[in-house]
Amino acid sequence: MEADTNYPGRSGLLNVFHRLDARLKRAILAAEAAYGPEAITHPYRGLQIQLDEVERLLQGTPGESILPPMGVELPPIALPPSSTVSQLQQAFGLSDFDIEIVTIALAPEVDLRYERLYAYLQDDVTRKRPSIDLALTLLCPNAPTKLDRRTHFAPDAPLLHHGLVQLVTDVQVPQAAALSQFIRLEPPVRRFLLQQPGLDPPLAVCCELLRPQAQKWGLDTPLQQRLQALVQQTAEGHPLPYLYFQGQTGWGLRATALSLAAAANRPLLTVHVETAAALKLDWVPLLQRIWRDVRLLQGGLYLEGVDHLPALAQRALMQQLQPPQLPLVVMAGQPPWSSLTTLSIDAIAIPFHPPDFAQRRQLWQHHLAQAQMALPPAELDAIADRFRLTAGQIDQAVQAACTATRWQRLSTGNAAQGTDATDAPDTLSPSPPDLFAAARTQSDQGLSTLAAKITPKYHWPDLILPPEPMRQLRAICHQVKYRPTVYGKWGFGQKLGLGKGLNALFSGVPGTGKTMAAEVIANELQLDLYKIDLSQVVSKYIGETEKNLDRIFTAAETANSILLFDEADALFGKRSEVKDAHDRYANLEVAYLLQKMEEFEGISLLTSNFRQNLDDAFVRRIRFIIEFPFPEAEYRHRIWQGIWPAQLPLAADVDLQRLADHVKLAGGNIRNIALAAAFLAAETPEPVTMNHLVRATRRELQKMGRLVNEAEFAKLWPSADSEIPLLTPTKTAFPKV
Repeated sequence: MEADTNYPGRSGLLNVFHRLDARLKRAILAAEAAYGPEAITHPYRGLQIQLDEVERLLQGTPGESILPPMGVELPPIALPPSSTVSQLQQAFGLSDFDIEIVTIALAPEVDLRYERLYAYLQDDVTRKRPSIDLALTLLCPNAPTKLDRRTHFAPDAPLLHHGLVQLVTDVQVPQAAALSQFIRLEPPVRRFLLQQPGLDPPLAVCCELLRPQAQKWGLDTPLQQRLQALVQQTAEGHPLPYLYFQGQTGWGLRATALSLAAAANRPLLTVHVETAAALKLDWVPLLQRIWRDVRLLQGGLYLEGVDHLPALAQRALMQQLQPPQLPLVVMAGQPPWSSLTTLSIDAIAIPFHPPDFAQRRQLWQHHLAQAQMALPPAELDAIADRFRLTAGQIDQAVQAACTATRWQRLSTGNAAQGTDATDAPDTLSPSPPDLFAAARTQSDQGLSTLAAKITPKYHWPDLILPPEPMRQLRAICHQVKYRPTVYGKWGFGQKLGLGKGLNALFSGVPGTGKTMAAEVIANELQLDLYKIDLSQVVSKYIGETEKNLDRIFTAAETANSILLFDEADALFGKRSEVKDAHDRYANLEVAYLLQKMEEFEGISLLTSNFRQNLDDAFVRRIRFIIEFPFPEAEYRHRIWQGIWPAQLPLAADVDLQRLADHVKLAGGNIRNIALAAAFLAAETPEPVTMNHLVRATRRELQKMGRLVNEAEFAKLWPSADSEIPLLTPTKTAFPKV
C-alpha cells in the first residue's frame, strides 16, 4: 500500500500493514512445516480430515492450534498523530494489541490477497476472514499469552464495548467454539480508517452529519458571549458541560448548536429523536452506534427532541453520558430540564424564545442583502412585525419570492426575448407584495384544519360606508402598521403584559358589509383571513369547547393571520346567574375565552347582529367597536353603482337612483338582486333591463318575507312583468327597516 498524498490520515496504515506482513511471513513458514509440503496442492484441503492430520493434532499442546503461537515482541507502533489509526487509538483508548487486531480485520478490505493468505493459514479455503484463533496465533508468542489475550475479545473490552469489531459465527456451524468466530470490522470504523465519508445506514434514517463552515449565532449578545467563553474553555483543556436548549423547533436551537460546533471546529452529528421514536428503533444499540460514530468523527452531538425519548432510552442515554466522553453534547427539547426526571445529570439549561421584532427585522435585512435586495424601512418594519417567522422561514420566504419573480418573468414572455431564467438575484428584485405573499406561505398552516380560509377580494373602493365607520376601519390598519413604533421604539410593549393584540367588533344587521370590511383589512395588511367555524368549536361536552379554542389560538399564534369570529354572540354571550351545573360550565367557557383573547397578540375581528347580547367584559376588552348602519338612499345608490362588473351591459332604462330611493335593502341584498337580474338577462340574452331588476327585487323581498304592494310596483315600473304571486300588504308598500 502506497502513501496517499491526498489523504494524509491514511499514512499510518502503511506502518501497521508492514507489521502485519512481517507476521504473516513467519506464519506461512510455520504453516508449511505444520501442514506439510503436499497441503498446498491437496484438492480437498480443509474439507476432509486425513489420518496423519489426526495424529498430528493428538501430539499438539493444549491451548495451541495446529499452528503454534508465533508472535514476537515488536517495537511500539510508530503512528503519525494525524493518521486515522492514531486517532482511533486515542479516541477509544486502544492498546497496540487492539490496533493489530483491527489491522488483521481491515486487511481483506484493502487487499484481497489477504483472503487467500488467511484461508491457507486456517487450512480451509472457505475461511477467508480472520478468526479469533488466527489473530491470537499471529500476535501471541506462546500458549499462556494466547489464553491471557482472549480478554481483548470480552464483551466489556474496548473493541466490543465500543462497537468497533463484531464477532461473527459461521452460519453453517452455529454451535462452533468461540475461537472459530470471525473478526469483522464494523463499516463505520472501516470507512473512518480509509477516510471514506458517510454515515452508518442504521443511523442515516434518523441522523445527519453537518460540517459547519462559519459561525452564525443569531442570538442576543450576552448569551452569545457566554457560549463563546465555554468554547474557549474547551480549547484550553476544560471539559464543556452538557447543554440543554429549551424551546421549539425553528427558534434557533439547531443554528446555535451549529455555531458552537463551528467555533470548536468540529462536525456535528444531529440526531432527530422524534423520527427515531416514530420508527420504533431499538435505542440501546442505536445510542451505542451514535456514541461510536461521534467519537470516530471527534465531533459534537446534538440530540434534537430529547423529550421524545422513551424512559428506557433515557436511562440508556444517561449511562452513555456518565462519565463525559464527548467534547460537545447539546440536547434540545420543549419542556424544562427539571421535568426530564430520568436524565439525572448536570446540564446547563438555556431557554430560547421566538425571534422578537428587532431580531426578525435584522434577519429580513440580512437575507435580503444576501439576495442583493433591499426594502424601504417602512416595508421592512411591516413585514417583520406582521409575520412572526423563524430565521429559517425568513430565509425560505426570500428564496421563494425570488423564485416566484423569476417564474413571473418567464410567464410574461421575457424568456422569448432572451431573458435567462438563471439571472443573478440582483436582477430579480421581488416587489413588497411578492415578499408578503412568500411570507404568508411560510406561516403555519395548522389553522386551515380548524377554520375556513377566505381569499380577500375586496378593497377600499368596494366598501360603501359613512365617514365615521370608514375612519375607524382605517384606524385599525394604522394601529397594525405603526405597532413597531408604539410597542417597540416608544416602549409601550414593556408596559403591557397582556392586551397587545388588536381586536374589533363589527356590529350591524346582516348584509351591511361586516365580512367585506374584514376582507378589505386583510387585503390592506396583506395577511391571510380565517373564518372560525362555530360548528367546529362549540361542543355540548364539558371542556371540549375550551380545547377547541385553545387549538385555534395556539395555531393562530404562528399562522400570522387575521381571525374572523362570525356571529360572535354565540361564543361571547353574556354570563348568566348560576342556577345549575350547565350555567356554571357555560360561564367557564366565557371566562376561558376572555383569557385567551387577552393573551392573543394577533388580530381578531368579531361580527355580531346583536351587540347587546355580548358580555360586558368582552366589550370592555375590545379596542374598536364599529357600527355598520343600514344604508341610507345615498349609500344605497353608491352600492348599486359599484355592484356591476365592467363587462356587464346595462340597458338605458335602468334607473339605479329610483331603486336606491324606493327599495330599502342592505348591500348584501342588493348584491343578490343584481346577480339574479344578470341571470335573468342571460336567458334572453340581452342587457340587464329595469324589468329584470324589478323581477329580481320581487323575488328577494319575497325570500325575506317582506310584504310587497303590487300597485306600488306598477306605479314605479309600469312595464314590469308580474310573474310571481305576491302578498298584498295592508299597511305600507315598502316596510321600513
